[in-house]
Amino acid sequence: MQPAGAIATMEDIERGLFYLRRADPRLADIIAQSGEVPLRRSEPGFASLASIIVSQQVSKQSADAIWQRLVTLIDPLDPASYLAGGEDAWRAAGLSRPKQRTLIAVSEAVLENRLDLDRMCRIDGESALAQMTAIRGIGPWTAEVYLLFAAGHPDIFPAGDVALQSAVADAFGLDARPGDRELRRLAESWAPWRGVAARLFWAFYAARRGRNVAPQ
Repeated sequence: MQPAGAIATMEDIERGLFYLRRADPRLADIIAQSGEVPLRRSEPGFASLASIIVSQQVSKQSADAIWQRLVTLIDPLDPASYLAGGEDAWRAAGLSRPKQRTLIAVSEAVLENRLDLDRMCRIDGESALAQMTAIRGIGPWTAEVYLLFAAGHPDIFPAGDVALQSAVADAFGLDARPGDRELRRLAESWAPWRGVAARLFWAFYAARRGRNVAPQ
């Protein structure tokens, strides 16, 4: 089950882009330059959240390498198996100490029924963000990216994402990247399709700079 109005198909992306063109005419040219705006959905659950945690503050290439080692060393990648893998496996995968601790906290919260990652995809975004960020190590960016891709929440915008900040600065000719607070303010006019707007600006970044930096 998904939240009402979830972004689930390419038709939803097109509906969102149609709305965004009308809500903010500046976006029409950005849409034209960006090519296809990908759907980017993932299955809800521990592995999806773990992949987002792995991708924090490292390049996409590094994140992909760490992820491939992690899923090879710990198979299946679920909370019990992660904890059983222990420090030797986590270190061999290339996980930093903070990421090891975050995944321990998430694993324990899931196993103790303090965090239901499937349920996070069925409730409103504000409540889900509050519950997820209550877990040690999960910040707003991590929770927002999970809700954006695993749940398909239509109005989530991870304004702390550096690539989104850079893309918006390029698109609007800003002198500097907008910070989290400024970007959230800029994104207010794109509600209730901020989830499509985020995908659009990642696509714009990829088209402009030749690199796909959207979280996976």
